[in-house]
Amino acid sequence: MGNAQAKQPMTLVFHRTGQRRYAVAAQRSGFPDVEMNPAPGYDALIPHDMIHLVVEAQLGLTRAVFGQLAAGGDAGTFHIPATSGENVRATARARTRVKTRGKKLLKDGRDECMQSEQAAHICRHEWLARSSSTERRVATQLPTLDQRKLDEICEHLDELSAHWSRLEVGQSMAVAWPTLAILSV
Repeated sequence: MGNAQAKQPMTLVFHRTGQRRYAVAAQRSGFPDVEMNPAPGYDALIPHDMIHLVVEAQLGLTRAVFGQLAAGGDAGTFHIPATSGENVRATARARTRVKTRGKKLLKDGRDECMQSEQAAHICRHEWLARSSSTERRVATQLPTLDQRKLDEICEHLDELSAHWSRLEVGQSMAVAWPTLAILSV
């Protein structure tokens, strides 16, 4: 699996589905769209998966969750949504292809997924600390997560959080992968 394929453009739609619930849909070029609904880690300021999105894009992790999605996989937690009037047989075949591709990508991306999880944890804590004080606390063993990169990640988290925290139930925001551009709110 080459990095060029993992960097295919993709739009992620983060949707507030309830008071303390959200879903993530991946609209992918050349592959069926997938979703995770409900998604874990709801937070009124910024959902857990949005933190992963920023961390993975900023650290160039092309085999972690969002890189796997862009490469046509399911990252182990996404699925093709059911739609009314669909061709059941064609949908079943597409689901099988996505699941098969997803298993291979998940195996190949195991190390980057672990790095993403660790970096997301570190960056969330750093971002929250910066929100409540001016002191900087960076305790990391990740070589790709230096002070400059942490600053960039926190800036993206600030921007995404500002948009996410204003959404009402039923509203969505779309973010481009891997650029992190906000496409719509």
